Amino acid sequence: MATLAEQVQGERMARVALSMIAEPNDPITGYVLARHGGVETLRLIESDDEVPGLARADTLMWRERLTARVTPGLLDQMAQAERHGFGTLIPADKEWPAGLNDLSDRAPYLLWTRGAVSFLMTALSDRATITGARAATAYGEQVAGELAAGLADEERVVVSGGAYGIEGAAHKSVLAASGQTIAVLAGGLDRPYPAGHSELLNRIGDVGLLVSELPPGAAPTRHRFLARNRLLAALSGATVIPEAGPRSGSMTTVIAARELSRGVGAVPGPVTSVASAGPNELIKQGFASLVTQPSDVIDLLDADRTPDRTVTRPEVGREFGHRHPSPGTPGRSL
Repeated sequence: MATLAEQVQGERMARVALSMIAEPNDPITGYVLARHGGVETLRLIESDDEVPGLARADTLMWRERLTARVTPGLLDQMAQAERHGFGTLIPADKEWPAGLNDLSDRAPYLLWTRGAVSFLMTALSDRATITGARAATAYGEQVAGELAAGLADEERVVVSGGAYGIEGAAHKSVLAASGQTIAVLAGGLDRPYPAGHSELLNRIGDVGLLVSELPPGAAPTRHRFLARNRLLAALSGATVIPEAGPRSGSMTTVIAARELSRGVGAVPGPVTSVASAGPNELIKQGFASLVTQPSDVIDLLDADRTPDRTVTRPEVGREFGHRHPSPGTPGRSL
């Protein structure tokens, strides 16, 4: 019987297959893919050959995990995904956003897209991420909307995640200003989430851009939301948090942005508000610049940054109760 690698045609289809059998942000899959390409990665999954640079035990566990998802109906699933009409981007495409390459082994296998992929071809300084609390206050939503509108007026692209609260306020404000916005989803593009934002997300797909590393049909999960946050950070020159609780998942976006030498901004808020506890602490610890108006975000975007891969994050990780996956590859032999 022909293997999956023998049945797919070319790098793009190989990466489509990988997006269906490997979870996002899988460091071992990313490590193998970056060094061997999609077709060879599929072959290595189904073979008994050694994988250069990986310990034998890690290779066996990796294969066991992925081959369990190589089902007889996988090719049919791939064909069905194609029928949705969504676009795909791989690193060889001119529209592939160069900022994602900074994720190294944690880069997405490919991107599924709907809308204006030209938004991804601009400089990092032309895109800013606004993210934060889903249970935002009126203050947080107002500030997020004003920041987003100001960025739209300056012809900067606003990147966010389409969720309730801060993210929804940012998207809506950009659309009202006839600006450009990108929504990065944690599930398939055919499954708008949250359902209450279906109309908003479809509107973004019509006039802006929807992006996901998950194939059509994939449901959002906690792991996929946390994995998605690294894309929010990598796609932009700066990330801004108007509101977020101390243990909000948005803090993983901040950590990723700092590791990528991107700008980080936070909006101060009342010390009595739990929703402002996260940004206030980021500012207090020196992990974020204070942001009160759109020009502050523009300054972050336009700052000349020299990449620094020695950025530390233990204090933020402990403070906000998150364990952030290491960008290294567990089990790689020395």
